[in-house]
Amino acid sequence: MPATVSAQQEVDWITKFPRNPVHVAAWPGGKKVAVSFVLFVEEFGFGQGPVYRPDLAGRSPDLVNENFRQYSLSWGNLRVARLFRDLDVPLSIALNAEFPRAHPSEWKELRSLQPNAPIVAHGMNNTSHMLPLGRGVDEQKSYINDTLALIASTTGVKSTGWSSPSVYANSDTMQAMAAAGVTYTIDGMDSDIVSQLDTPNGPLMLLPYPVVTVDMGQNLSRMKSPTEIEKLWLDYVIELAEEARGDPAREATTVVIGIHPFVVGTPDGAAAMRRVLARLKNDGSVWLTDTETMLKAIKLK
Repeated sequence: MPATVSAQQEVDWITKFPRNPVHVAAWPGGKKVAVSFVLFVEEFGFGQGPVYRPDLAGRSPDLVNENFRQYSLSWGNLRVARLFRDLDVPLSIALNAEFPRAHPSEWKELRSLQPNAPIVAHGMNNTSHMLPLGRGVDEQKSYINDTLALIASTTGVKSTGWSSPSVYANSDTMQAMAAAGVTYTIDGMDSDIVSQLDTPNGPLMLLPYPVVTVDMGQNLSRMKSPTEIEKLWLDYVIELAEEARGDPAREATTVVIGIHPFVVGTPDGAAAMRRVLARLKNDGSVWLTDTETMLKAIKLK
């Protein structure tokens, strides 16, 4: 659907670069809320990564938490990929570049389940090889280029999207993304609509990725169960839809929701995810899409 970038000049509060909202009257089919679920497929390394039982984390080796991670990275990722395939709901994948080499059989099966899912580059890994923050734009550009090159060599996909590993970036990162040829990012967490950031190295589209809808933060940090997160997701998206139904002239909104195999990759997590997708598919105001299809629907004047 037609969209416009606001003529009013705004300044991004992090980078200080010009940032302007992209106004979308409606998404395809007259939908008013675009929702894209992004599965985070990540590499941590042995003994590193999310901890489900903090009371046991001091053990060496910590096999309980290691098994939690291993289950999630294999069975969990595949369960989520199958669920979205079986329900015919688009899925995007945020990929640590080191994952396909570290887990080749798991990656091969996951990709066979989701052969067309856009791959959003998610750095090298999520523990020991993250963005070189504080070392300038050029080093971040080099890191991003290396990430894109490794993903291309192992998947055959030239990623145009970016998500900073462990949601950890700084004011140089956006400029480095644009310099490396990235066209959109889900690092922006402060809006209900898409916006365009004009960096010195070119424009960058910011897809809204609100912190409150990310399942990992709700589950591991705030101890919310999958059924509680299910209610949060439905309340969040359906309220956006209700706002649009209450004001038909209201512009269309967007939410990118991060999901992780540690939460929705377990059987109970997948059951909650299944109910969420079924409910959203039946809401006439909601468009379930992927990150790249969403961007293709935006026609800038």
